[in-house]
Amino acid sequence: MARVARIEEHGGPEVIKWVDVDLPDPGPGEVRIKATAVGLNFIEVYQRTGLYPLQLPSGLGGEGAGVIEAIGAGVTGVAVGDRVGTFGPIGSYATARNVPADALIPLPDDIDDRTAAAILLKGGTTEFLIERCAHVRAGQTVLVHAAAGGVGHLAVGWLKAIGATVIGTVGSADKAERARRAGADHVIRYKEHDIAERVKEITGGKGCDVVLDGVGKATWEASLQSAARRGLIVSYGNASGPVTGVGLGALSNHGSLFVTRPTMFHYYATAAERKAGFDRVFAMLRRGAIKPEIGQTFALEDAADAHRALEAGKTEGATVLLP
Repeated sequence: MARVARIEEHGGPEVIKWVDVDLPDPGPGEVRIKATAVGLNFIEVYQRTGLYPLQLPSGLGGEGAGVIEAIGAGVTGVAVGDRVGTFGPIGSYATARNVPADALIPLPDDIDDRTAAAILLKGGTTEFLIERCAHVRAGQTVLVHAAAGGVGHLAVGWLKAIGATVIGTVGSADKAERARRAGADHVIRYKEHDIAERVKEITGGKGCDVVLDGVGKATWEASLQSAARRGLIVSYGNASGPVTGVGLGALSNHGSLFVTRPTMFHYYATAAERKAGFDRVFAMLRRGAIKPEIGQTFALEDAADAHRALEAGKTEGATVLLP
């Protein structure tokens, strides 16, 4: 018997319901995982609200860590008792579930379950944004919106480790300190200062080579105005709502800018890509470049409360749900 989150309609956190499910034996190519820690990510808010519509009824969550309890026919390379992570198939808000074996991420002995649950999606996102999407190089200046958030905090540390200059935006003094601890060279408190004006002051009028924008609607104009000539804006999230109605002429007006709207799953589409990406994430963890500070934990079945806190901006760093 497993306890599993279900949504039967899109809406607020209250649509998350918990049900008892008798799990079948793992099918061919599948394994059963008993959850030990589950990651919370903003994509689940998008899915719950319908911004990223799911086929209903549906589970929630993609990221987590656990232990293999059973193995289906044809599965090789893993064994009962192995510690593994997932960041793909939806349904990680569950005490146990069956997943395709090819979606598993073997967890190194030196990466504990809570860290894995906090790092897989955010760490993989950070890796592909910086290294394979934006191709950030040493010496470049990068603006990171929400620099104290889950991905933003990791991005700051990663960027510093590869030699970039980092400007972070935050909403409070506490979050400013968190961004500085991660390695931000400059921090802009957007409630007190105009982001683009401060960026121009910091960069001597040049602007930033790359802008990492996971906020969306509320920061789009600031991102346009903060990018350097021929700079790149990577719009990867919609925390404040989606960016819509963009006129391509704006890119010309602000300096022949480049813009992309990537998603992690297009960069982690194959087993080889996943292995290479997470090998890099684990390496950056070991060298201390990134530190997935877990700001808060919730009981797994309090996922609705965790969603409320996340949407209200009352979380810092990573949030982990514990069965």
